Amino acid sequence: MSPFGSGALGRVVRSGVARRRVQTLVIAVATMMAVASAVVAGSLMVATNAPFDHAFARQHGAHLTAQFDPNRVSAVRLASTGRLDEVTASAGPFPSTTISPVGRDGGHLPALTLVGRPGPGGDVDELDLKSGRWARKPGEIVLSASFSGPFLKLGATLRSSDTANAPTLTVVGFALSAGASADVWATPAQVRSLVAGDSRLTSQMLYRFDSAGTKARIAEDQKRLTAALPAGALIGTQSWLDTKRAADQGAAATIPFLFAFGVLGIVMSVIIVGSVISGAVGTSLRRIGILKAIGFTPREVVRAYVAQALIPAGAGIALGVVLGNLLAVPLLEDTESVYGTVSLTVAWWVDVVVPVCALLVVGIAALVPALRAGRLRTVEAIAVGRAPRSTRGQWAHRAAGRLPLPRPVTYGLASPFAHPVRALAMVLAVTFGTVAATFAVGLTQSLDAVAGAQDPENRADVTAVSGAHDSGPGPLRVEKKPKQPSAGPQRTTATSGPDQQQPSADPDAVRAAIAAQPGTASYYGIAHGDATVSGISGTVRASLYQGDSSSGAYEMIAGRWIDGRGQVVVPTRLLERSGTRIGDFVRVTFEKETVRLRIVGEAFDTSDDGMQVHADLDSFPWAEPGAFNIEVKSGVSPADYARELGEVVEPLGGDVFVNSAPQGENMILLLEAMAGLLTLMLVSVAGLGVLNSVVLDTRERVHDLGVCKALGMSPRQTVGLVLASVAGIGVVGALIGVPAGFALHGYVLPVMGEAAGTRLPPSVLDVYDAPQLVLLGLAGVLVALLGATAPAGWAAKVRTATALRTE
Repeated sequence: MSPFGSGALGRVVRSGVARRRVQTLVIAVATMMAVASAVVAGSLMVATNAPFDHAFARQHGAHLTAQFDPNRVSAVRLASTGRLDEVTASAGPFPSTTISPVGRDGGHLPALTLVGRPGPGGDVDELDLKSGRWARKPGEIVLSASFSGPFLKLGATLRSSDTANAPTLTVVGFALSAGASADVWATPAQVRSLVAGDSRLTSQMLYRFDSAGTKARIAEDQKRLTAALPAGALIGTQSWLDTKRAADQGAAATIPFLFAFGVLGIVMSVIIVGSVISGAVGTSLRRIGILKAIGFTPREVVRAYVAQALIPAGAGIALGVVLGNLLAVPLLEDTESVYGTVSLTVAWWVDVVVPVCALLVVGIAALVPALRAGRLRTVEAIAVGRAPRSTRGQWAHRAAGRLPLPRPVTYGLASPFAHPVRALAMVLAVTFGTVAATFAVGLTQSLDAVAGAQDPENRADVTAVSGAHDSGPGPLRVEKKPKQPSAGPQRTTATSGPDQQQPSADPDAVRAAIAAQPGTASYYGIAHGDATVSGISGTVRASLYQGDSSSGAYEMIAGRWIDGRGQVVVPTRLLERSGTRIGDFVRVTFEKETVRLRIVGEAFDTSDDGMQVHADLDSFPWAEPGAFNIEVKSGVSPADYARELGEVVEPLGGDVFVNSAPQGENMILLLEAMAGLLTLMLVSVAGLGVLNSVVLDTRERVHDLGVCKALGMSPRQTVGLVLASVAGIGVVGALIGVPAGFALHGYVLPVMGEAAGTRLPPSVLDVYDAPQLVLLGLAGVLVALLGATAPAGWAAKVRTATALRTE
């Protein structure tokens, strides 16, 4: 038996659904769009909600990664620590060391942690082999998946160091360690053979504890380990909490905007469904009275009208789940490429929770107007249905009639005041559609600004490398990030083979060659390296600039860029970690020499977890630039310039590259795709809301339209009348929606930045201009007009006699 009844009640429900085809279609399509967008947003929120936690649990990640001195403690003694209290699992000891690989063209990778493991499995830190296979013999290595990109692929070869007899290593696989236990893996014998120079051999142990949810518990576990081993055996540790914080920042930034779109979708669904059922009740008063007169109880009337909403809504929800799953797959693939830890299918509970919640929302939205139908008295319903009040909104017609506009237009402008509740529903639909569009446009522009602000060094046309110091960007200049590195510059000259050692060029000679080269517009030198900052534990990345570096300046959140000696610019996170602010002095140690620098600016820089310093190279007189970033004159080809400069620089031991055009980061492209898809759905729902209300209004006034046609109103004037009835609503909705979308953008973007660990510069926040806001307002009006186009066409085509015979 149907939950809404059988027999007469069932026939009433089926008749209402079939008779109100437009309303039925509107409910079905609106709920389909709302559910599809909710499934997409929900699946992405699940995928980007703590992806580190999911990967860490699946891989049985190490709560503590510890390095020990093998000269002070034996492997047997280390293995026995796995039986200590609170230790639930352990792995190791594994031999570990640090290497600085060099590519075939001489480009350096940063210092990498190399660990020897017989395979990717284990009780702790079970590695996810993303591609290729595990290293089986000397000369083979497996790299962290974060280094996979156009310049490091399977089969790529590296030298373990820049010494002449350094062994060649072949990349045979890429693996992911959620706990970031290492950057490179090889066989244990290979690791021991690569210990040379300043590097040392250590023993790595991986531990999981019974309780490791806080820094205090991790500290207690570490003390227990230290006490169980000889003094000085423990060299260093890495807590999973630090790795988790860094990994979760990028994912956390997506949650605020997905939540904003989700709220907009829910609110619009309530508005649309409530408007449809309210309109159905308002236009069926006489029918409701007749149903009660022939014996239908108030409860049965309520059930009938709720059913007329739930039946098409159920069909729309089913289609929405299917559509949402189809649309979510490509976005989940992009998310997986960013985090490497995401399932490519929608979580099963999202496909359950979203439809259940949608049915609940539709039911509640339909219940409110249905209760009104149930409370109507039989005689009153029949009387009101046969003789609707004609005085409502007359003041609006009189006021509009004084406007210097054609009569059909003024008639249409005053029409919404006859049904204020219905007009309010249309205003809200247009408002929320405009909010979504305004917010999405601002979000997209902000994300583009973020992409443009990243890696300003790569904005240079040409890079000349001397090799005197860490040269920054280059064909194998890959930064250790949790995301796939962006493409580096492209070579325009031949490179040496893996066994050829190029001497470093004199930076002064390279500088002189650049200055003498025709076509040089401007240039600056840059050196990269590790440094320490007072108040910060561990090392930070230092970028030192020589000359006018304004073309390579980062976007400033506050303060200014460096313009001389004794100055330093730092990101938001370093300010927070060091407890400093603009104007304070910090001590920076670079190459074992310390200088005192004044903080003059806060930079928008999220690389290296926001732990970077940017200073003038002249503050460190002993340092030399390893690269020069060059801007060429207008009309000069960067490729031709690089080739000509390379003929001078290469014999000196340097090299020249043409920088490739900056490419958008995967996460930014993903966010823009999400925003575009969800906005399209919400705007479509807004248009359907207008369509439903205009259809109801047009059908109610069909007799009046017949009278107007009999008095000489043309089909074109009829269309104008109907469109004018929503034009004012579109204007009001736009006037409310554009400022609301502007305010939503101003609230959500800083929250996203805070989740990513940085404040945002004005260039990212202040993205709207006056003409754009005007166009967005016109877009709100356009949504209203498009929603009314179909019923306007129907009203224009209806025959005068047919309209006059309609009650």
